[in-house]
Amino acid sequence: MKFGSFDDENKEYIIDTPLTPYPWINYLGVDNFFSIISNTAGGYCFYKDARLRRVTRYRYNNIPVDNNGRYFYIKDQDLIWSPGYKPVKNILDSYECRHGLGYTKIKSKKNDLICSQLFYVPLNYNGEVILINLENNSNRTRNIQFFSFIEFCLWDAFDDMTNFQRNLNIAEVEVIDSTVYHKTEYRERRNHYSFFYCNSSDFTGFDTDRDSFLGIYNGLEMPLTVLNGKSNNSICHGWYPIGSHHLNITLKPGEKKNIAFITGYVENTKKNKWEKPGIINKDIAKKMIDQYNTEEKIMHGFNELKRYWEKLLSRYQVKTEDEKVNRMVNIWNQYQCIVTYNLSRSASFFESGIGRGIGFRDTNQDLLGCLHNNPERVKERIFDVASTQFPDGSAYHQYQPLTKKGNNDVGSNFNDDPLWLVLAVISYLKETNDFDFLNIQIPFDNDPSNTTTLFEHIKKSIHHVINNLGPHNLPLIGRADWNDCLNLNTYSANPGESFQTTITKEGKVAESIMIAGMFVFIGKEYLRLCEKLNYTYEVEFVKEFINKMEKTIIKHGWDGEWYLRAYDDSGEKIGSNTCSEGKIFIESQGFCSMAEIGSDKNMPKKALDSVKKYLTTDYGIVLHYPAYTKYYLNLGEISSYPGGYKENGGIFCHNNPWIMIGETILGRGDNAFEYYKKICPAYVEERSELHKMEPYIYTQMIAGKEAFKPGEAKNSWLTGTAAWNFVAISQYILGIRPDYDGIIVDPCIPSSWKEFNVTRVFQGVTYEINVKNPDNKCKGIGSLKVDGKEIQGNIIPLFYDNKTHIVEAIIK
Repeated sequence: MKFGSFDDENKEYIIDTPLTPYPWINYLGVDNFFSIISNTAGGYCFYKDARLRRVTRYRYNNIPVDNNGRYFYIKDQDLIWSPGYKPVKNILDSYECRHGLGYTKIKSKKNDLICSQLFYVPLNYNGEVILINLENNSNRTRNIQFFSFIEFCLWDAFDDMTNFQRNLNIAEVEVIDSTVYHKTEYRERRNHYSFFYCNSSDFTGFDTDRDSFLGIYNGLEMPLTVLNGKSNNSICHGWYPIGSHHLNITLKPGEKKNIAFITGYVENTKKNKWEKPGIINKDIAKKMIDQYNTEEKIMHGFNELKRYWEKLLSRYQVKTEDEKVNRMVNIWNQYQCIVTYNLSRSASFFESGIGRGIGFRDTNQDLLGCLHNNPERVKERIFDVASTQFPDGSAYHQYQPLTKKGNNDVGSNFNDDPLWLVLAVISYLKETNDFDFLNIQIPFDNDPSNTTTLFEHIKKSIHHVINNLGPHNLPLIGRADWNDCLNLNTYSANPGESFQTTITKEGKVAESIMIAGMFVFIGKEYLRLCEKLNYTYEVEFVKEFINKMEKTIIKHGWDGEWYLRAYDDSGEKIGSNTCSEGKIFIESQGFCSMAEIGSDKNMPKKALDSVKKYLTTDYGIVLHYPAYTKYYLNLGEISSYPGGYKENGGIFCHNNPWIMIGETILGRGDNAFEYYKKICPAYVEERSELHKMEPYIYTQMIAGKEAFKPGEAKNSWLTGTAAWNFVAISQYILGIRPDYDGIIVDPCIPSSWKEFNVTRVFQGVTYEINVKNPDNKCKGIGSLKVDGKEIQGNIIPLFYDNKTHIVEAIIK
């Protein structure tokens, strides 16, 4: 069952009912100010950091789900309704929500009154802009009362949810004309405030105290102020600060009227903090208001935003015979990659914004999906994340985006982390040829007195693996490798202990075959870079270890039909046919196949055949099989989940693309594309009532074959699934990927495809690449022409002329 449809021309998803299986959301903002918005206008906004600079309040785990947002109320005589359906939930005569790239439109109709809402965050602007258009579609004059509502958060979202003995005493506001200024704690250590503005000449009143607006025993669905049809002009002193405007609007038959609202964030310097004692300096806020206080200005900013996204996405565009591939590659997958890169795992409807900032491994993978869009911005992120590394090559597992300092609560010792930095840097170099970046000085642990070059940072990452080997000469797993729930050094029998931060074992025994496969796969790329830089000694030194690691995996990491997953603290195998449960895992099959370990012995093919036999379902590839049916002390969190969910036999979509890529290396394009379709949102749209999550966005998890409800998804939006699926489809299935000396053309497509076209902008030059498949094969470029000239091999050479070049490739 569908709850909407794709509008490819306008790059929008149209939701035709407010009653989606779960709130379907969108993200606003591309710079420093971000908003989450649902299809009923729920959600919240923040500046840079969803924990430390939360502007508006949101309550997770609420009943019903998705309560609090930017809400509006219309009182039309005795009828009260909300144009976004919630919070009043009065049935609308018509409803449509259009989630677009960085904006959302909601249009509804009730009793011949039409209300259209546009929500977006303008470029280079620290605020959310809302444009309301009201239209009287009846033949009588309408006198309506219109109320706005937002609830301010007291900045630190964690403290806001917990420290009530303090927080209920500190809230402060100022109200000037139709602008509410929220200035809680501004008198103390803070230099920032927020504001909620309305431009309407029909403004007649306001409220800033939540209990005055709602009534202490009323909910958001029926505020006392709206029922009474009159604001209280309340000024909050402690308790719960809000912003609400009251407008009395008259609309003649056929008349239209627009209203602008702005929720903004302001920082003042210490010197310019006050207008006069106790009164905040509003100069920046006034300038921000002046930028977007009319419909004309708002639409100008909106069109600028649309052009911004158009340019970003134009750098990789594909045309195939499959419209679902086209819309995902050209629009939604790239869009999700950029959103996920901006916010890492910090703030979604499954991440509260208080638990995690930016993850070291997370962001190094996320940037793989948007390097081609904005390499300069990625360069800044690489600098930031490398700065959280330690001198021994390890790193903080997370850091806060506001401070860019490592998160001590979580700490270090996730032993896959360093390798992801190597992959990120090499991918950046291939996209940009900016080798000067390798020489830039970057601190360790954000300590400016202890710096070294970026190359030394990635060198230490490689050597961190070499220096941390276990009894089988395989890499030690530390707290965890990519799978944070495989906790081989945390023997926890106490409820409430963190599996990730509670370490009860020394950590010198448990080993990861996944990290071993990563080391070979990424290490080979590191060797290529060292050869290019003529670092001969490093080449010889690391090459020896890569060869040893391959042999070690073949000897100690192969189980006959597939690669093992790990060894636990007792030296026992994990992911082996000898295990009663958890016999085969996906991660090591993916990375060891991508690294082509044991290819002369046909190991990658056997491993991927085993994936198909044991792990594949109609909804994707499960993480392992069989699922664990009880808690295993030596495995940790992975066995604490019910079977078929999350890491215990769920379809953890992030790693499915590693199998797709492995299949393309084997030349099995039909298999790779079949796996692609299983988890690709556009292909599951028809079963949205089961899938539940947005049909335009990848999820982290889909319930596996042993779950109560196989195929039901959770954790949408902020997931490494986005970047890796874009890498898999764009660079390996479509096969257009950057390299130091040009663009590699190496598609591995379904045998039924006859041709496809890719437009790729690479280092300022546009390449129009046409690939033909006359013999219905999957892989193998037989001929390559650039501008009509035959090219030997399958690499399009670099051009520096800012022209468009025509490429013809034939699979033979």
